[in-house]
Amino acid sequence: MTTYFVYVLRSDKDLKFYTGYTINLDNRLKQHNEGKVKSTCKRIPFRLVYFEGCFNEKDALHREKYLKTTYGKRYIRNRLKNSLS
Repeated sequence: MTTYFVYVLRSDKDLKFYTGYTINLDNRLKQHNEGKVKSTCKRIPFRLVYFEGCFNEKDALHREKYLKTTYGKRYIRNRLKNSLS
């Protein structure tokens, strides 16, 4: 069974979040930090601050979209309030 990871990265450069999903979390984080992802290459380095696992790609995509909304960003900030300070 394939696991899809929804992840949130935080840029050390601008302290902003990036949210995505993948089946290989280690490889995807490496791609982000090597500047191989067009949408994040100007904001490296990144730290993985949060991830969730889903067994269905549609569920992962739905969760990713939610975490990109205002409510989703609020959820992440509240979830990580102790580790981001």
